[in-house]
Amino acid sequence: MATEPVWITGIGLVSCLGEGANANLGALDRTRPPVVDEEGFAPFPVHPMPPLALDRQIPKRGDQRQMEPWQRLGTYAAGLAIDHAGARGLAADMHLVVAAGGGERDTALDEAIVSELAALPPERAGPLLNERLAGGLRPTLFLAQLSNLMAGNISIVHGVTGSSRTFMGEEQAGADSVRIAAARLAEGRGGIALVGGAYVAGRWDMLLIHALGGLLHRGAWAPMAEREGRGGGMVTGSVGAFLVLETRSHATARGARGLAEIASVATGAARRTGGDTARASAAGLAGNLRSLLRPGYAVVSGASGAAGPTAEEAGFLADLREAGPAQGPVLRTAEAIGHSFEAAFPANLALAALALGRPEAPPQALVTGFGCWRGEALALVEPLREGGGG
Repeated sequence: MATEPVWITGIGLVSCLGEGANANLGALDRTRPPVVDEEGFAPFPVHPMPPLALDRQIPKRGDQRQMEPWQRLGTYAAGLAIDHAGARGLAADMHLVVAAGGGERDTALDEAIVSELAALPPERAGPLLNERLAGGLRPTLFLAQLSNLMAGNISIVHGVTGSSRTFMGEEQAGADSVRIAAARLAEGRGGIALVGGAYVAGRWDMLLIHALGGLLHRGAWAPMAEREGRGGGMVTGSVGAFLVLETRSHATARGARGLAEIASVATGAARRTGGDTARASAAGLAGNLRSLLRPGYAVVSGASGAAGPTAEEAGFLADLREAGPAQGPVLRTAEAIGHSFEAAFPANLALAALALGRPEAPPQALVTGFGCWRGEALALVEPLREGGGG
């Protein structure tokens, strides 16, 4: 029941390349050398978080101290998006949709407990584990780890006090956040929304989880094509990505300059067994979208580097090329800024909008999302129609 176009009017993007739209244009330039930390979490390279002057977006030191790094990164990026849209005075009416992961573990406590348990027989290890966890974890730590704390901090720090929703579920959470925010605006349930997420790559707990799943690249950084030849593997990246979305009427009424229009967003979740593949899921999502594609459209790829999903995306894009108009460049942004799970889809939408604003802009940008475990997503981003810039 979409009734009105939805524009992107503000971008808040932080990655290893820096903060803001201009710094992150490098993610669209495939000749730029990567910004990567190969030593801090060896053998797993990561694209690190850049140094941030937190006071610029989170002025109170008390607010900074009580947030975990992923919350600070997201709150900072959200502020950048609001400023980019010139929407500080609209925060009270702004709806908020956040894609969030779980809180960060106390790795020092984990290491101490594991070391102690290693010397004990199994019958004693269980009771001691319960005892150490009960006595070692502060009650406030559980509060700090709640996933909706990022939304709460954005509301407190930036005064965003419209409706608030938080989604969990890695890549799927980022895609569904955008889809639902855009749908609500298009259906007339609000005029402006702030949507996005954040992920901090420099976390041993998350690196070990993904390493145990065989999903990570080990050793020196290498381009994705080279990794594919060796069995694939992700290089994760610290990214904060938020977008200000507005209906066309809301934006034009305040004289806002639109950056791009979200013409379509669709999400799915294949079981990835038998015939229910990620490739088939994406093909189903592309149904009505195929008729909207114009020759030369660019692809802003959500390929993570994980072997299975990356191959599924490549197959889907090959199907599109065979059945539809000529395809333009495929930009694998994870090569420049790393794969960032909850933040990946909002970040790629931001980069798609930036690509459409360049002198050599393609006619459209198709944004893909193929989760490393589950979740598929497609979005079509277009330049604003003539006279729509405000």
